[in-house]
Amino acid sequence: MRRFGADYLTETRRGMWEDSREALADLRLRDADGVLDVGCGTGELTAVLREECPGRVVGLDRDPDLLAHARRDGPVVRGDARSLPFPDDAFDVVVCQALLVNLPDPTGVVREFARVARERVAAIEPDNAAVTVESSVDAEAALARRARERYLEGAATDVALGANARETFETAGLGDVRSRRYDHERVVEPPYADREVEAATRKASGADLRERRATMAGSEEDLDALRESWRDMGREVVRQVRDEAYERREVVPFHVVVGSVDDT
Repeated sequence: MRRFGADYLTETRRGMWEDSREALADLRLRDADGVLDVGCGTGELTAVLREECPGRVVGLDRDPDLLAHARRDGPVVRGDARSLPFPDDAFDVVVCQALLVNLPDPTGVVREFARVARERVAAIEPDNAAVTVESSVDAEAALARRARERYLEGAATDVALGANARETFETAGLGDVRSRRYDHERVVEPPYADREVEAATRKASGADLRERRATMAGSEEDLDALRESWRDMGREVVRQVRDEAYERREVVPFHVVVGSVDDT
């Protein structure tokens, strides 16, 4: 199971569900007395669930450092998604976001969710193979695609699982499985936030690829060449940021999959 820091989770989930929550409709949160958010991390989805659900919402994560950053307007519990510390039928809904893509046995984890759920199991999972990038820096989109291909090839888990999450639910024995797509759009444009200026600097130094190198496929020569091109691109990003001319749009497609435990 891969581990992520609080800053990474906060940044990648920033702005999710701010504009529309229609894709969450099949969770029927308004009808739920109890919801468990598994792998809640720093609590971004947990907060949304608490806004939408009139009942009790519990966040769970195995990482105590992440739980320390979770929003404290409700209960959080330390535990493992593969063996939830709850009895059968403890919650109406059990849900996760961007968790199954990081696990070697997502089907087994969904079965564990179904054990604890009385009514519904849900997963909000990205299709990392379908991410798109548009940028005012000509080289950035192509380099982002090359880096993503290396990442997809080198990943130890199915990081594009979102597109096939429905099949995972059906294999796990869930019934009446439904799926909706939600596109998480991240836009960078002037005036820039401090985190966006820092991200530009990291591109120019190649820090992004250096930190991800262990999970990327390819020869040392290929990865060195990619990083050098990435740094050249990053220097142009920094120049455009200084001129307040840099713009970037990234779209990460998520699939919201919901299944019923009634038929299991």
